[in-house]
Amino acid sequence: MAYEAKDYSKLIGMQGFSDTLLNNHFTLYKGYVTNTNNVMDTLAAMLKDGKVGTPEYAELKRRLGWEFNGMRLHELYFGNLGGKKALDPASKLGRKLAQDFGSYEAWLQDFKGTGTMRGIGWTIQYQDNVSGKLINQWINEHDVGHPAGCIPILILDVFEHAFITDYGLKRADYIEAFFNNVDWAAAENRLK
Repeated sequence: MAYEAKDYSKLIGMQGFSDTLLNNHFTLYKGYVTNTNNVMDTLAAMLKDGKVGTPEYAELKRRLGWEFNGMRLHELYFGNLGGKKALDPASKLGRKLAQDFGSYEAWLQDFKGTGTMRGIGWTIQYQDNVSGKLINQWINEHDVGHPAGCIPILILDVFEHAFITDYGLKRADYIEAFFNNVDWAAAENRLK
């Protein structure tokens, strides 16, 4: 069964994100979906042909992590956008942030600080599936640095394609726009 790109056109017109930026970002995401399907199809054919011991098979196995995570992280990112309200401190997520970080403000400072680090990648708030604790993590590439078994709660794309069209090198301004558009209910629904 092939993966299909999801439609995020409801985000068009979102304040702080130009239609050009969003449409370019959607096109990039669709490429990850296409490439995930292509790599999976090629791997299946190689398995059928008994070519699992080849360097080509090994490299495609490694590449699948990049393409699949690129697809999935963009789905999570777009899925936690489109909100119009601030986080309710009394909500389940609001209470959990205060519990694990001391306050919402401390969590926000840590999350934004992680997002403005030099480099390309993702800032992801995870929930440890063992302890339940929330952590903010820098992910340099799609397929490297994910804490094993943790659940992504809030995802921020900090690759340049996510902001440079509208914000140039002003990543902090992009992050402010991101927080003006977080769908906190979507993030909270990921919380266990």
